[in-house]
Amino acid sequence: MKIMSINCGSSSLKFKLFEMPEEKVLAEGIFERIGMEMGDYKISQFGSKKDYTEVALPDHSVAVELLLNELLKRGIVNSLEEIKGVGHRVVQGGKYFTESALVDEWSKGKVRELIDLAPLHNKAHLIGVEAFEKHLPGVKQIFVFDTSFHNRGMKEEAFMYAVPWRWYTEYGIRKYGAHGTSHEYLSKECARLMGKDVKDVNIITCHIGNGASLAAIEGGVCKDTSMGLTPLEGVPMGTRTGNIDPTVVSYIAEKEGKDAKTVVNELNKKSGYLGLSEYSSDARDLEEKEEQGDERAKLVFNVQAKRVVDYIASYWMYLGGKVDAIVFSAGIGENSPQFRERICARLFPIGVKIDKEVNNQRGKAFKFSTADSKIECWCIPTDEEVVIARDTVRLTQK
Repeated sequence: MKIMSINCGSSSLKFKLFEMPEEKVLAEGIFERIGMEMGDYKISQFGSKKDYTEVALPDHSVAVELLLNELLKRGIVNSLEEIKGVGHRVVQGGKYFTESALVDEWSKGKVRELIDLAPLHNKAHLIGVEAFEKHLPGVKQIFVFDTSFHNRGMKEEAFMYAVPWRWYTEYGIRKYGAHGTSHEYLSKECARLMGKDVKDVNIITCHIGNGASLAAIEGGVCKDTSMGLTPLEGVPMGTRTGNIDPTVVSYIAEKEGKDAKTVVNELNKKSGYLGLSEYSSDARDLEEKEEQGDERAKLVFNVQAKRVVDYIASYWMYLGGKVDAIVFSAGIGENSPQFRERICARLFPIGVKIDKEVNNQRGKAFKFSTADSKIECWCIPTDEEVVIARDTVRLTQK
């Protein structure tokens, strides 16, 4: 059974085509700069190097048409009828979805209703759905929500804010979290690598990329996560500030003659690594700067490390001091030995010990804690697309 995993952004479309249930990747790629004067796409098959093609991509519908034509032209599929389902990553499912859902008029209406909570994402996801409806009519499509893994596990004490109750009942103001598909995959994969059932282990997952979030997972169920109503809450990231006193918004608005929306945009897009360093939002650039003795780059990483450790320590307490493993993943978590060492060095009070030589690897799954560490430490590449494919198979067959 061939299943497509799709992640649509406002100007991009990322895909993987799987043979299921084997979970074999037949092809993958990305279409970028959609809606601009000239776009491009890269596609690889069977693990080959991605081909690069520059082409006009006026909208997502054209991108989808090109994608399907490429699959046929390359012989990856002999007929579009071989594609039995399309799963779409959706950032915000609000209070409505604790599980993935079949795309229908009701579910599309709810995703549309939640655009205000994820304006750059939910609208783009719907555009992607409509493009596939046009070019693959009759093929079942599935919404897979970043928020559902968190929402089916967190208690009110974890997701509620201490704000006027009416804000919650009328506007849905609460913590929803993000990166749920990644956290779910990492917890299951870590348990598998440990040779245990996910129901028998407690795991803290750290999805640390340009966007960063953590989750406390007890027996496969998310008990808390660091991102909130939007991805702005939590630890400092590439361009996001993470937790901050909300008074900063009105204070800066008054001082610089800006409205609240403009200030929040700066907290989302001009803060974090970029804001503190005034140099780059890319961890690789800042690691190079730090190696050259740049104190500001060092400060950027120390601020983030302090916040990440704050969350890990609080989750360790929330899970009753019973944590079997800490997992590092995503762009920085998978590929920066320096980041992992910086975090783990601060976790010695809870018994974390690592082998620095083993830790000096990247981009693959491995355990780098020592035999006498009280908590296992793992680096595991995430695979959100396979979670989307699994749910798409389950719901299309159902």
